[in-house]
Parts: sequence; structure tokens; C-alpha cells
Amino acid sequence: MAKKTDLNDQVKIRGIRKRWLLNSIGVVLLILALALGSFFAALWNYYYSSTANDLTGRASSAAGSFRSYTRTQYWAAAQQAVSSYEEKNNLELQFLDATGAVVYSGNDLTTGATPDTEDIRGALENQITTHWMGRDPSTKERILAASSPVVYQGVTVGVVRYVTSLSAIDRQFIFSMAVITAIAVAIFAMVYFSNLYFVRSIVEPLASITETARLIADGSYGVQIEKKFDDEIGELTDTINDMSMKIKQSEKTQSEFISSVSHELRTPLTAINGWAETLQSGELTDPHDVQKGMDIIVSEAHRLTNMVEELLEFSRIEDGRFTLSVEPLDLKAEVEDAVYTYQKFFRREGIELTYQDCPEEVLPISGDPERLRQVFCNLLDNAAKHGGSGKRIDVSVAQEGTEAVVRIRDYGPGVPQEELPFIKNKFYKGTSKARGSGIGLAVCEEIVTRHEGVLDIGNAQGGGCAVTIRLPIEA
Repeated sequence: MAKKTDLNDQVKIRGIRKRWLLNSIGVVLLILALALGSFFAALWNYYYSSTANDLTGRASSAAGSFRSYTRTQYWAAAQQAVSSYEEKNNLELQFLDATGAVVYSGNDLTTGATPDTEDIRGALENQITTHWMGRDPSTKERILAASSPVVYQGVTVGVVRYVTSLSAIDRQFIFSMAVITAIAVAIFAMVYFSNLYFVRSIVEPLASITETARLIADGSYGVQIEKKFDDEIGELTDTINDMSMKIKQSEKTQSEFISSVSHELRTPLTAINGWAETLQSGELTDPHDVQKGMDIIVSEAHRLTNMVEELLEFSRIEDGRFTLSVEPLDLKAEVEDAVYTYQKFFRREGIELTYQDCPEEVLPISGDPERLRQVFCNLLDNAAKHGGSGKRIDVSVAQEGTEAVVRIRDYGPGVPQEELPFIKNKFYKGTSKARGSGIGLAVCEEIVTRHEGVLDIGNAQGGGCAVTIRLPIEA
């Protein structure tokens, strides 16, 4: 199954590489093709069209100079022109009669020949100056010819024709196109390999990220990806690594939570069962011992009930079933009730609970009194559990601007600085050895947040932990 997954991932990666290269290289190929086409047209015009226009102009000019002659004068002048022609090594001059046969030529080999090419037919039949490019009928050599009719009194008496070989021009054109094509191929290769390197720099990290994500999905939490680039891929790598560590921490915390809750549930149940069996057996005859056993059963049952309530509250939060019954209330009165409830209990534990009132008669807010009382009781219980060694807990309530502020401080060892950022996280217990499920503060945070308030936990000057609750006052 794993091999099949790896194969699927490789196919996807190859698909990305293929699409990327097709899209980018396709555009480059189109641009290079257009550029080559433009260069081809420009070179063709430069080498062939310009030569054809030059020959056509020469032929038309020469034919025009003979049109004022009589037939006898024309042929005499033609013979004289051929004999004195100086460009015979590069350009052949021919004079043809009305039948298309070569009468005079700078090249004696063509004298008497009848080329019968399109330029000659155009001059004889249509009396127009035109050019033709192709292979010579007799020598099979590529040539360019331009013919112009010599018209005397409306009758074509002959043709002036210029002929040049295209061998040198063909070689120059092919060489130029080869150079340009080589440059285009070099550009294409450079773009292709640079794109291939660029795609590889994206695809290979993505393949590594995909493999790591698969490992995380299979339960290998905490695995890390090597970060190679400080860019968007690097940011994705950091995100995956961070997610992996957080999942690992969450799994560890959840495992510790299950272990802790199991232990916390077992302890009161063991005490309850033990004392219940002892009382049931009738072994205890001293009323004082019986009362002590009953007190332990009640206390442990109460602690077990609170723990189950916390779990139920957390379950409601996770499922989205956590609701508030909001109504106008006096926050000051709710805090005083919580303090009064815990004062006697703390006194039995040897802890002094002090309360500092505010000058305002009431602190009106909108909230759920049951939920807020749950927050105050949980925080006071935490203060006793974790900071009870200081034997003192201070509670104060005050109005600061448009906020009602409740502060609860103990004088215990405080919270280790490195644990403060995580103390409100669900299941988190840190290094504390005190009993608890690790979800009480998470529930308190949820309740205060839903009241549009803020719950801050930190260490106070002089030692101990300080909890601050800020809630908006009704206008």
C-alpha cells in the first residue's frame, strides 16, 4: 500500500513538472518560432528580394534605352553592349529575340539556347518586366533572372535579360539561418535547463513535504523536513514542521491527560470504595472514626463530581454545545459569594483568604452568573492547590475605566516562566504535581472569552501567581 502511495505521489510530481515545462517551454518555443520566422523573412528579403529588385530595375532600364532604336539599330547596339559588358563574371547579360532564343550573351555557352522560363514568357507574352528564381533548365543550377521586353511600335522585337547564380547567396543565406537557429537552440536549451532546475527546486521539496505529510497522517508525529530555501517553499516547510511538532505535543498532552484523568478518577473511587466497605463491614465502632470515614466519602465524591463536570464542560465546548444564559447581574456580588463560599474551607486548610472591595456599590455587567461563579470557584481552587503553600490568597474587585477587573493572587511558588504561554491550553499541566485534569483553565478561558472579556495569568512581584479577569461594564 505504501509503495502504491509513493507511486501515486511520483506520478503527481511528474505531472506538475510536465505541466510546468509544457506551459513555460511552449511559450518560449512560440516566441522563438516567431522570431525565427521574422529573421527568415528579413534575410529572404535582404538576400533574394533585394537582388531580384536590382535585376528587375537593371533589365527595365536597359530595355527602355533600346526602345528608341530601329530593329537594325537595336541588334547592333545589343551586340555592342554584350562585347563591352564588364560584369560578366558576376552577372550575365542576354539579348533574346521574339521567339525567346538567346541571340547575344556575355556567356557564349548560352548563345542560341531557348531557356523558356517564366520571366521570358512574361516579357514576350505580356510585355511586362518580371523576374524568376529557380533551376536553370540546361545547367540545373539555381539562378535568378529578370527579363524586360524591348517594344518597337507596339511589337516586341526582343528581350533584355539579366541572369545571376544563386550559389553564393544560398550559402550566405543558409549560413545566416544556421547561426540564428543555433542561437535560438542555445536560448531554448538555456531556458529549458533553467526551467528544469527551477521546477526541480520546487518539485523535490514538495515531494519531501508530501512524504512527510503522509508520515504524519500515518501517525509519525514530530518528524521534521529539512528547510533548503528561504522562500514560500521554506514557509510551507516551517508550517508543516510546526504542525508536526504541535500534533506531537498535542498527542503527548492528550496521552498525559488520559493517564492523569485515569489516575485522578481512580484515587477518589478507591477512597470511596475503601471507606464504604469498611463502614459496611461494621468494623468501626468509634463514632469519631465513622464520621471521619463519611467525611472522606463526601469529600472524594464531591471532588469526583467536580472532575466529571469539568469533563462535561470541556466536551460541550469541543462539540459546540457550550451556551450562556446571559442576564444583567452585579459582578461584585458574584465575586463576594465565591469568596464567602471558600473562606471557611480555606481557613480549615490553614489558608487566609482576604477580599478587597471597591467603592462602587455595583458593577453591572451582562453575563451568565452560573458560569462566572464557576470561573471564580475554579480559580480559587487552583490558587489553593498550586499556591496554598504560601498560606494566603488575595481577591480584589475594582472598576477601571469601562471594565470590571477581578484579581486573584496566591503566594506560592508561581508558574515557571517557560510554562506561562501554555498554561491555559487544554490538557496542559506542566510540571505541577497537584491533582487536576488540566482542562479547568481552558474552560475558564472559554467562559471569559464568551463574555467578551480577557483572562490573564502571570507571576506577581514578590512571588506567587496573579490571575486577572477583565469584563466590559454595561453602559
